[in-house]
Amino acid sequence: MRASCSRLSPRSSPSVQPGPDGVSDFALALGGGGARGIAHIHVIEALDELGVRPKRIVGSSIGAIMGAGYAAGMSGAELRAFALESFARKRLVLSRLWRTRPTPFQDFMIDGALRFGPFDAERVLSVFLPADLPPTFERLQIPLGVMTTDFYARTECELHSGSLISALAASAAIPAVFRPVRRDGKVLIDGGIFNPLPFDRVRGKAAIVVAVDVNGGPVGSGDTMPTQMEAMFGASQLMMQSITESKLRMCPPDLLLRPPVLAYRVLDFLRTRQILEETASFKEETKRALDRLLSGKMEPGRSGADAAARMLAG
Repeated sequence: MRASCSRLSPRSSPSVQPGPDGVSDFALALGGGGARGIAHIHVIEALDELGVRPKRIVGSSIGAIMGAGYAAGMSGAELRAFALESFARKRLVLSRLWRTRPTPFQDFMIDGALRFGPFDAERVLSVFLPADLPPTFERLQIPLGVMTTDFYARTECELHSGSLISALAASAAIPAVFRPVRRDGKVLIDGGIFNPLPFDRVRGKAAIVVAVDVNGGPVGSGDTMPTQMEAMFGASQLMMQSITESKLRMCPPDLLLRPPVLAYRVLDFLRTRQILEETASFKEETKRALDRLLSGKMEPGRSGADAAARMLAG
């Protein structure tokens, strides 16, 4: 696998300048991590302020959702405003979740059995996503890949055409929180199960690959026991961290960005304002790293391997 990993050498390092529409020859991979993915907004704002846009985006879970808004034409500032408005008040969030409950009794019956607990991811997203988000991939301004996991084929599955909402729902379908999504004859779940930081999916499709890792892992010490929910999410994060670290050792992206989000839990969406405020300095750090890389002042690959990983690690 290492031999098939194509990386730009220092001699071939280009100066990636934006075209007339601001699109540059780089791809953006946005990782999964629940509410920690709110920090993706800083990266998108940094790109906006630099006046550049990626030629392709790929994302898992919250990364796919943020990527969809960006690919649809939303600016970082618009994504920030929408996120703050959506999660500003607990009562509003609970009201929206209440609207996603099954209403006809038949909706409680799944495959002939009575099921309670997991939310329908498509319904939840339908009340939390921007109302004017395009219904299909084909209407996005930037090509987008959405990572999911094919449950029965036991493999990752990238979606890039057809219904956008069902793809995002599948990518975010965390087991035990959301029901799996049926699509195209497949049963799909959380994209982070197989590929939590899918920078490898855009390798060779752009001169430079930028990846944003917001997964992190459980935080604490042996003095406290995690709750059942914390243990479930923590175990999932550890698995995703292991997958990501293995991929980074084999073939890192040209720039790896890790916002300081370890202090936040997967479902901390009600702390959106706090996450954005407490990680605010990350935007300027990101701008400097992106500017150096895209202008040819930073060796592609080096930041993914060590330099920026140390500078921007959470």
